[in-house]
Amino acid sequence: MLKQQLNFKLSQKLSPQQIQLMKLIQLPTQAFEQRISQEMEENPALEGGKEDDDVYEDDFNNEDSYEEDFNEGNDSIETDINVDDYLSDDETPSYKLSANNYSADDEEKTTPYASGTSFNQYLLQQLSTYRLDEEEEEIAKFLVGSVDESGYIRRESRDIVDDLAFTQNIYTSEEKIEKVLKIVQELDPAGVGARGLQESLLIQLSRKDRTASVELVFHIIKDSFDHFSKKHYKKLLQKFDISEDQLREAIQEIEHLNPKPGGTYSGNNRIVEHVVPDFTIKIVDGELDLTLNGRNAPELHVSRDYTNMLKGYKEAKNKSKSQKDAVMFIKQKLDGAKWFIEAIKQRQQTLFVTMNSIMFHQEEYFLSGDERKLKPMILKDIADKIHMDVSTVSRVANSKYVDTPYGTKLIKEYFSESMKNDQGEDVSTKEIKKILEITISEENKKKPLTDDKLAKILKEKGYPIARRTIAKYREQLDLPVARLRKEI
Repeated sequence: MLKQQLNFKLSQKLSPQQIQLMKLIQLPTQAFEQRISQEMEENPALEGGKEDDDVYEDDFNNEDSYEEDFNEGNDSIETDINVDDYLSDDETPSYKLSANNYSADDEEKTTPYASGTSFNQYLLQQLSTYRLDEEEEEIAKFLVGSVDESGYIRRESRDIVDDLAFTQNIYTSEEKIEKVLKIVQELDPAGVGARGLQESLLIQLSRKDRTASVELVFHIIKDSFDHFSKKHYKKLLQKFDISEDQLREAIQEIEHLNPKPGGTYSGNNRIVEHVVPDFTIKIVDGELDLTLNGRNAPELHVSRDYTNMLKGYKEAKNKSKSQKDAVMFIKQKLDGAKWFIEAIKQRQQTLFVTMNSIMFHQEEYFLSGDERKLKPMILKDIADKIHMDVSTVSRVANSKYVDTPYGTKLIKEYFSESMKNDQGEDVSTKEIKKILEITISEENKKKPLTDDKLAKILKEKGYPIARRTIAKYREQLDLPVARLRKEI
């Protein structure tokens, strides 16, 4: 049996404008500039640059609506557009945006673009000097195309055989793949085309003069790579019957090899991310000074041509249906332009207020640069201070960079949870990690500290932390376990 029921439900929904504003806030400087360019291309009523100094002339000070003007003609066309809402006689139009927190003397920084021959093209150019038959050439090109940015081919021969059959209609064998791969591995830089680190190091060693030291290194990598990578030095000393000095020389020889041969090619035009700071913090006369990157404060205004169209339209006595459609189009574009300009103002204000609160929360750090002075800080701390939603603070922190006297940092790096020290005070986990990092850097590398010993040392310093927490922080700092930090 079907029933109809009427229910009332109260829900909060964001308007399309609010959603767009949130997206604008989230954009970093470079993406924000691209968004402005896109908006200006799509909306001809929005213009950039400084506007003419002369003010708008507006002789239409009456309160008559556009609908009433239409009724003067024989053909009555009804509309709810009020032209006066889009015309202003103010000295400075309300929709004009001036750049805030920005000096015309600010340095204009542009992003460099990589150019030249790509790494794969460089390998193909070398390949053209080899005499190969048609099938070998196609296989070699496919293998070169499979080389990643580090210089490795991280695929099994049988998988390459299948791919050649499916994508290139080339039916070959694993033996043929191995034969052609040997040719690819002769290309420069040395070690390219290897299927792993061990093979890459062996290829590099094979091009060196076979001195006694190189010969020892070759056998260590070939026969005892697992012992070497896990730093089981005692087993290496016993297996090869060598002294510690000989092993130390061998390790130094290995350290001169390149674990990522693809990274040595200077012409590699892989696009490198160039960070553009959204904020700058300086210390002026012992005080912190915050500025917003001027590229976040563009000069935009509504097109004068579009405003003049409305003026002419209001003055016209006889108005047609097509003219009404034109005004509807103009109204839509003007609304979009004025909203976008207002959204940029709100974005600027939100960014500045948020970063300003973060800066003063971490004032001791920004004045000294000592990471041990970073205070515990979560998103809610800043959101409560500036009376904004946590999600808004998150959008600012997760995608924006700040240029400080101590380097350019992602803002979210200044946020951290808190822990209690032995005196019951809240301290930042950043502070604890920094102390852990310093402790490990000062350890005796011949007898590196285990996580248990590190936990005891930090407890003595006033930070009672469990061993498993030490292990977690060490991994977050990308520091290996004690055994892998050991040196001879």
